[in-house]
Amino acid sequence: MNDSVDALSLAVIRGRLEQIADEMDTVFERMAFSPVISDAWDRADGIYSATDGSMIVQGSRGLPIFVGTMQYTVASVLSTVPKLAPGDTYLVNDPFAGGTHIMDTKMVRPFFYHGELFAMLANTGHWPDLGGRVPGGFAAEASDCYQEGLRIPPVRLFEGADLNRDILAILQANSRLPDDVLGDVDAQATALRAGEERLTELLDEYGPDLVSEVIATLRERSAVQMRSHINDIPDGTYRFTEEMDNDGIVDQVLRVAVELTVTGDEMTIDFSRSSPPCEGPMNSVYAATVSSSIVAIKHIFPDIPINSGIFEPLTFVIPETVFLNAKPPRPVAGCAAETSQRIITAVMGALAEAAPDRVPAGSSATSNNLSIGGIDEDGTPFVMYVFLGGGYGGHAAGDGLSNGCSLMSIGLVQSIETLEQRYPIRVRQYSLRDGSSGQGRFRGGLGVHFEFEYAAETGRASLLGDQAKTAPVGRAGGGPGATSAPWFRLGGQTVTLPMISKGENISIRRGDVICMRTPGGGGYGDPAERPGHEVNADIESGYLTSATSPPVE
Repeated sequence: MNDSVDALSLAVIRGRLEQIADEMDTVFERMAFSPVISDAWDRADGIYSATDGSMIVQGSRGLPIFVGTMQYTVASVLSTVPKLAPGDTYLVNDPFAGGTHIMDTKMVRPFFYHGELFAMLANTGHWPDLGGRVPGGFAAEASDCYQEGLRIPPVRLFEGADLNRDILAILQANSRLPDDVLGDVDAQATALRAGEERLTELLDEYGPDLVSEVIATLRERSAVQMRSHINDIPDGTYRFTEEMDNDGIVDQVLRVAVELTVTGDEMTIDFSRSSPPCEGPMNSVYAATVSSSIVAIKHIFPDIPINSGIFEPLTFVIPETVFLNAKPPRPVAGCAAETSQRIITAVMGALAEAAPDRVPAGSSATSNNLSIGGIDEDGTPFVMYVFLGGGYGGHAAGDGLSNGCSLMSIGLVQSIETLEQRYPIRVRQYSLRDGSSGQGRFRGGLGVHFEFEYAAETGRASLLGDQAKTAPVGRAGGGPGATSAPWFRLGGQTVTLPMISKGENISIRRGDVICMRTPGGGGYGDPAERPGHEVNADIESGYLTSATSPPVE
């Protein structure tokens, strides 16, 4: 290990690098037009290697799913662009060029110091609409990626300080929200420029040689920590399979089957037994599958600093014969917010076979991506996109968290005030979902009940979710949590969608009601071991409907 950097310099420069990424996140968040970015934090910023795109640091408030994916995006830009120049900024959302789904739009900017390329700055933001067959892009019945929206390879959006107006015109012409596109472009580019200013200040103060040494040392130390954790796991092969509801078109389960093979201080993560590429939009891309696996490992080993060193002891086997390494023109809208979460729970399930005391019971692993598009009463087009949290699993040290964020994110549910101010809806109920937690010595957390009435004349709703058929699992004798259970009240009649968790272009009118009920977490340990006074308190508070009943549907 490189010990040439003194401890004080290492700590200070590491903190400064992390602060730069955090400030980029803050600038992006404060300037963004889209509430899903500004209010729900569906974004991330980071600093990456100018050699191969590998991750140097990401902001602490950025979405974890982007931890791994953006380094593939940066690598795609490096391999595509023949010559980088100061001030140039590249735009890319192609899921197959190191992305996730089409709505997650990346910007990449080379950072030069005294004329020399030192690093790459990058960020990702979820743009609410880039065209496609449904408002918001979550087309539950899309059969190819061209139906999901405008797919953009790495293109130069800024040449120095000059915005390419032709590319901007194409972006705006393909969005139902052209004004928001301009606002989010400005926010994203400004965040990168803020990172450039702060990184220049850091190099002015400490010099590029010392900062480069610190970056190399941090990478080495993360690799060593990861190897140490893996070495604590007994050698062997550990397996787990998650089953997703369906792909939105064919109503049969999709298997996320993983094998973890531990040999000394190295681990192979093999998805070869998973389902083949599917017709609908639940396919994942290679970068997202790798990143989701890393998020799962970080849930279990949270002390490892995030940089590319964590990847070094890991080998991934994700053949093109499975739906977790899809190629064009496969649809992938559910990649980031749905399939990624079941990859996380599958990897955690396999780790539970190896280290049962460190892994919680199953958690809500769906975002219930709901998008609605229409025309507001003032004639303005709108696209509302909402995702929701759910219950986390109980664990060896305590009960699960209620209304936790999606496993692949730190995203927040947009505030009721923001939703009602921006969109024609009236929220009727937003509460914890009574009786949704799994029983155990330590019970699971509760899901949520989110219900609202539509207040415009007409509109179209689309839902891309999961976990309506398979519940979050209990562990060590604990019971499962409740499944997802959405419903729609259309024209006075309450209906469940044919695919339950998925549907698109659902016609809605004034007075119609939409209700999302998200899963609760599984329980951990034998329910009989839970003290009686705690069970009574659970029943009184609505966590359980009775001492022996399963979670509510």
